[in-house]
Amino acid sequence: MATILIVDDAKFMRMTLRNIFEEANHTIVGEAQTGKESIDLYKELQPDLVTMDITMPEMDGIEAVKRIREIDPNATIIMCSALGQSRLVLEAIEAGAVDFIVKPFEKERVMEAVDRALRHEANFS
Repeated sequence: MATILIVDDAKFMRMTLRNIFEEANHTIVGEAQTGKESIDLYKELQPDLVTMDITMPEMDGIEAVKRIREIDPNATIIMCSALGQSRLVLEAIEAGAVDFIVKPFEKERVMEAVDRALRHEANFS
């Protein structure tokens, strides 16, 4: 099972993802509320996977993805977006995210994205 860092400025969204991941026996190693905080936690925790909200205060998810990928070019990051953010999702994929999930989260879609992302990571290890 994977170690996961959840990044979202909304506590409810972090809790929702935590519940989905823990039910699937993944380990949540940390939670961050801002892009800046996610970079520090990524360095410290070295998770297998990061779920990254796009719109956050202080530093958005796209910038955080770029910074994390500078630290670790093989970082596996899934973007979390609201409906109607397709331009931002495309930008995030170009920045190095491997997949995206749309809010409100559907458990099946979240787990499909996680499984796909972790398989993607295994192909590069």
